[in-house]
Amino acid sequence: MSAPVKRNYQKELEVILDRLEKEGRVPTLLLHSCCAPCSSYVLEYLSKHFRILDYYYNPNITDKDEYKKRSRELDRLIREMPFDNPVSYTEGKYEPELFFRMARGLEEVPEGGERCMRCFELRLREAAREAVRRNADFFTTSLTISPLKNAAKLNEIGMRIGEEEGVPYLVSDFKKKNGFKRSTELSEEYGLYRQNYCGCIYSKREADRREQQRN
Repeated sequence: MSAPVKRNYQKELEVILDRLEKEGRVPTLLLHSCCAPCSSYVLEYLSKHFRILDYYYNPNITDKDEYKKRSRELDRLIREMPFDNPVSYTEGKYEPELFFRMARGLEEVPEGGERCMRCFELRLREAAREAVRRNADFFTTSLTISPLKNAAKLNEIGMRIGEEEGVPYLVSDFKKKNGFKRSTELSEEYGLYRQNYCGCIYSKREADRREQQRN
């Protein structure tokens, strides 16, 4: 049997953007944002083509001070960055109990495994529902910009949820075309707070262990 063809999500995104430009449309996009550094390039790139409703919803961030700190940085970035089309910001509810309920029994699973897949599902499901509530034309997430995140799995989850919730998911692999590199440049330019773990207590433990090993 031949191996399945690997999809190029960046190319697929470019086809969609080209079509929208030819149609002269500037649709509304709900962007699920995980943090300011990851969102910086995504906002810069997509604001050329969409009116963006930036939605910060991350119940995996299990420390409330950390949750608020990342939210404030994202809000500040959106107020300070220039955009081609309007970008608004909404902070979602702080609901770590939903994450812990979802992660029960998966506490020791390494980062990138089943716990993370369910976490993506949790966040993208709420983002899709928020997109429906706000009559957005599309929804997507900034998560695919991370070299540590599985873009294929994120797109697979996003497309399935989009079909189930009734709002199109905008496919992406934002790390492509030097997207991650550009996000680090923008982070430096705007003096953004950067963290070395995804957000949950389990990823923080892994990050702390890696730091101890390096030292």
